[in-house]
Amino acid sequence: MSTSRYNKVAVILHWVIALLILFMFCLGWYMTDLPKKAPDQTTFDLFDLGIFSWQLGEPASPRTFYFNLHKSIGLTILALVIVRVVWRFINKPPAPLAHYKAWEKKLATGMHHLLYLLMVAVPLAGIIMSTNSKYGIKWFGIDFLSGVDNKPGREQWAEIHETIAIIMLIVIAVHLLGALKHKFVDKDETMKRMSLF
Repeated sequence: MSTSRYNKVAVILHWVIALLILFMFCLGWYMTDLPKKAPDQTTFDLFDLGIFSWQLGEPASPRTFYFNLHKSIGLTILALVIVRVVWRFINKPPAPLAHYKAWEKKLATGMHHLLYLLMVAVPLAGIIMSTNSKYGIKWFGIDFLSGVDNKPGREQWAEIHETIAIIMLIVIAVHLLGALKHKFVDKDETMKRMSLF
């Protein structure tokens, strides 16, 4: 692979994390409207789309299932982001394309740094929020952190978590617009640098 492109590990981490973050936004919007009281069940049709069913070992309400899934994937994203940051320090990324203007280089660098910060801040705020609840955190059914049942703390961190997530969504939209600009306006190789093919 050319040195003008990111290596395969960086590319795979980029797209896996991107897809998981997209899934998390969908999951977050879906689960907040679920009723607090609903019959327990062991099988869940993910998002009620009829595409994939999730089987649990013990019954849970839909709200419990989706909130636990959100927490589990959030922890997984945080771990993958840490791996990605370590990988970036060990493996120097390719230099910007020569035709980039100075302002484009600065904007791209700033946006990438902000994205990395947000990819850590959003799940950390979620972890703090969850530990302030009475339920704590389970990672795919495995006890991870206990909750302290601090309702004011949970509500405060829920607001912080949501606010940072909205900021992240805006930054991702700008990132996508930049990528599309390079593809369709500049017609350069920017998007190919983050491709496996």
